[in-house]
Amino acid sequence: MKSNDLELANLRHSAAHLLAASVLSLYPHAKNAIGPSIEHGFYQDFDFGEVKLSEDDFPKIEKKMHELVKTWTGFAKSEMTKEEALAKYPLNEYKRELIEEIAKNGKSISFYKSGDFLDLCKGGHIENPSSSLLYFTLLSIAGAYWRGNEKNKMLTRIYGTAFFTQKELDDYLTMLSQAKKRDHRKIGKELDLFVFSDLVGAGLPLFTPKGTVLREELIAFSEKLQKKHGYQKVWIPHITKVDLYKKSGHFDKFGDELFQVKSQETTDKFVLKPMNCPHHIQIYASRPRSYKELPIRYMETTVQYRDEKAGEMLGLSRVRAISIDDSHVFCSLDHVEEEFAKVLSMVKELYTALGLSYTARLSFRDESDKYLGEKKDWDHAQNAIEKIAKEEKLPYTIALGEAAFYGPKIDIMVVDALGREWQCATAQLDFIQPKRFELTYVDNDGKEKTPVMVHKALLGSIERFLSVYIEHTEGKFPLWLSPVQIILLPIAERHEIYAETIAQMCKEKGIRVSVDNRNESLRAKIRDATLQKIPLLGIIGDEETAENKIAVRERNGNDLGKLSVSDFLQKILDDIDKKV
Repeated sequence: MKSNDLELANLRHSAAHLLAASVLSLYPHAKNAIGPSIEHGFYQDFDFGEVKLSEDDFPKIEKKMHELVKTWTGFAKSEMTKEEALAKYPLNEYKRELIEEIAKNGKSISFYKSGDFLDLCKGGHIENPSSSLLYFTLLSIAGAYWRGNEKNKMLTRIYGTAFFTQKELDDYLTMLSQAKKRDHRKIGKELDLFVFSDLVGAGLPLFTPKGTVLREELIAFSEKLQKKHGYQKVWIPHITKVDLYKKSGHFDKFGDELFQVKSQETTDKFVLKPMNCPHHIQIYASRPRSYKELPIRYMETTVQYRDEKAGEMLGLSRVRAISIDDSHVFCSLDHVEEEFAKVLSMVKELYTALGLSYTARLSFRDESDKYLGEKKDWDHAQNAIEKIAKEEKLPYTIALGEAAFYGPKIDIMVVDALGREWQCATAQLDFIQPKRFELTYVDNDGKEKTPVMVHKALLGSIERFLSVYIEHTEGKFPLWLSPVQIILLPIAERHEIYAETIAQMCKEKGIRVSVDNRNESLRAKIRDATLQKIPLLGIIGDEETAENKIAVRERNGNDLGKLSVSDFLQKILDDIDKKV
């Protein structure tokens, strides 16, 4: 974390303290739980008992925060024994649970006091809140289970944010306002792309015909790129014996997130797959391999399942059924540079077609001993990865200490229209899984060697990518990707037969077309087509019908004039082929 990031995190954590102090001053019977800084602000969890809070209460709380902060000239640290600490919270079971846990782990129990407010805390504050903690606001309110466990009590979580200057705060609030207009859940409903059903379950999106076009076009492009670079398609089932994930180590990591599947025929324990790599490994391990076969590249767009907590799911951003254009490469260490070069080449072609700018984060190991595998192999791989990033002239940063314990990786960070950064594509080197599963190949010296493995995704989670892309484009998808590429607008009933004839010609060419035959004015039809953000509008009246032409305008109002039907069809096909 950069120093300015750390300072901002400390400011926001201090604001969480201030929020707790203000709420407890206004609601003496409330109990505060935890209040960390998060990526874009902070939150504080409370148990208000029977009292119901809403955003209408925010002005009163903020007023109290501004009053209290004037007396906060610093944070004074003190340490207490377990008994002393418990005595501070005779009625707050949340703090008492944390204190018991800290004591059990043998860690010191620290408190911080500012003004008259003392709270259990491990630290991370600004030096003088009265002069620095001035520009903050409360944003929203939500329910959150204590410690994220649905078996625990639902608490009230108040979100806020804070900055060092008023301008930064104003800019952020402006961005939030724009983000609200671009919310993928709102646009998804307006454009009829996806729905959720209580009968199906939270975090399990259902894609409409239009939304399915988006998914399939993205997946088809991803798979086309991968096939061009030597990837072979495979298929795996959606359930597996739990033994597979115990051997891979994923059970230890994702055990609490597994959906269990009960068989009526066998005592074997099955789960819905939370990860695809162990399955692909079994395909590799199905027969002896030679160095002449390497690299072996498997690709598959499939669904994996995580039992995400109810309070953590948000539209398509975080779901329980996660579609991933997942791929795995089995190769030697000498192939790593070539394989990462292929990944970056595919990323460039895909994201350019989508109109997305991006940077790369190279996650490398630091000098700690938390990483598995030989350091010389890590050094070789990291040098190769950075070399490729430089050759591709890719803007990148190196995040030391951010590598996975099993290998270095490249994460592609997409920057959206609001300047927000999202991790999408990824390529991760894995020294460990091949060893866990005792994978081998016979090298040119006749000896058995262990391959390394590359985990790769170009889009990552299709659902999450769509949430980012819908908000980035506001639903104004490029022509090649749009669920409906052109809508034909006959002005009167007598023009409908000609419109249907053109529509049939479009369909025969693979162009996605619709016809608006409603008994509405042309102005109303144009307005509705524009609201649906369809790229091209074809207007058909008496002149167009008589001349065998079509008047074309773009969704932004740009008039392309009257085109012959053949020229019009060819233009669309050329633009689709060029991915514009």
